[in-house]
Amino acid sequence: MGRGKIVIKKIDDSTSRQVTFSKRRKGLLKKAKELSILCDADVGVIIFSNTSKLYDFSSTSMKLVIDKYNKAKAEHYQSDNQVTEAKLWERETTVLRRQVQDLQGSHRQLMGEELSGLNTKDLQNLETQLEMSLHCVRMRKDQIFTDEIDELNVKVDQMHQENINLNKKVNDKKDADGTNRNGESSKNQIDAHAHIRLQLCQPQ
Repeated sequence: MGRGKIVIKKIDDSTSRQVTFSKRRKGLLKKAKELSILCDADVGVIIFSNTSKLYDFSSTSMKLVIDKYNKAKAEHYQSDNQVTEAKLWERETTVLRRQVQDLQGSHRQLMGEELSGLNTKDLQNLETQLEMSLHCVRMRKDQIFTDEIDELNVKVDQMHQENINLNKKVNDKKDADGTNRNGESSKNQIDAHAHIRLQLCQPQ
């Protein structure tokens, strides 16, 4: 009669659990030793019992086996990261290439090219987009002109004020010298107070 199948779960009875641990530990260490000898493999086995007692086996030095394991694990992890990073960059490149192609196609259509494949709705949307773009360009152009005119008006105001001050100094000097102010002096006062304002005129 064959042996019954053992259910793999924790053994509740502490005595049976200890007996099983002792037998299987010895069998595991024996198999590890045989594997290292038969296959010329570096084998390291570390076992802690439930009472934290240590049992181990190493075909060479346990430290050498652990160092070799850590090095191999790090290289494997780095390799996986490189593969994952390469896939991410490849996916990102594909998305960017598709976006560039879409933008180039939209640019050609805005320039009036490759319109044969567009239906009426697409053409209407393109026309609306062009009108909105043109409106934005005109608004930006008007804003630039307005800013430039404002700067020129500020300069005009400054020059006007300087002209008034200079005329006042000239007239004061003439008054001090006893010069008649009814002639050329009056003309200078009129010219000094003439004020020019610039403004943007919208096209008809």
